Amino acid sequence: MKLSADMLSFETIAQWFAALSEREQRIVQIGALLAPVLLVVGVLLPLDRSVAQAHERLVKKHNDLAWMEGVVPELAASPQPPSAAGESLLVIVDRSARESGLAGSLAGSEPAGPKGLSLRLQKAPFDALIAWLARLAQQNGIRVDSATIDSAGAPGLVNAAVVLHTG
Repeated sequence: MKLSADMLSFETIAQWFAALSEREQRIVQIGALLAPVLLVVGVLLPLDRSVAQAHERLVKKHNDLAWMEGVVPELAASPQPPSAAGESLLVIVDRSARESGLAGSLAGSEPAGPKGLSLRLQKAPFDALIAWLARLAQQNGIRVDSATIDSAGAPGLVNAAVVLHTG
């Protein structure tokens, strides 16, 4: 069936509507009233809501960017961590472990990639271990890639396998 302008004229539609039973006419009238409501509720309101959320995210991202650009000079002026000054990761870890009282707990170490070090600690005080890892991150820019910590039997003592990375 081919649609033409004659088929969609007001007269044709009025004749079609008049030919319907009273019940069918009521259904068509209700449908004609509900169609715009469904369009507004089902399409336009969710679309408006998502546009508003996207605008809020954009404003937040602009604010974050402005803050980051403001912090750049401060970060550029801050001193580089010792690991960036040429000391090897092993030297930094060994020195800081001795300073933190964990030298006796270090059971072994081996390289873990170009800028990584895998460590094993046995019967290390948990609090000292966590404080040491936090100090490595804050003072030297060394991050913990992974850590497995298990109880060593005595309260407060742990065995740990830690993988550290610089940069």
